[in-house]
Amino acid sequence: MLTPKRPYFVRAMHEWLIDNGFTPYLMTDATHPQLLAPTEYAQDGKLVLAISYQATNNLLIDNDGLSFQGRFGGVSKDIWIPMQAVVGIYAKEDPSEGFFFDPSEYDGYTSPDDPDDIDDTDDDGDDEPPKKGGHLKFV
Repeated sequence: MLTPKRPYFVRAMHEWLIDNGFTPYLMTDATHPQLLAPTEYAQDGKLVLAISYQATNNLLIDNDGLSFQGRFGGVSKDIWIPMQAVVGIYAKEDPSEGFFFDPSEYDGYTSPDDPDDIDDTDDDGDDEPPKKGGHLKFV
């Protein structure tokens, strides 16, 4: 199974927004069970967060999610947004500048790092060696 495109688009759009003087906003699904954020600021099940470097501390965007420290009501909080909870990223100044994602992109996907998805059966060595050659095709 291919890895989801969402983390790559989030990182690229974040960089593009910053480079062009926009304030990146991240819209999240505030009902996601792994979301660690102040959901009391959510409206209609969505939480919008400013994720500029000025609004965050130690911002990290990787394939699993976004983490940073942000201030809410004057109080610093640790934030964790799983990538599955990201609804979109866009410019505060012009919401048409951004991406919104297909919510079904992560349906059936499990991270290769997920400990619940590791095959711990014994290898009896009867497997064929991997085939050599590339996986790319000319079209």
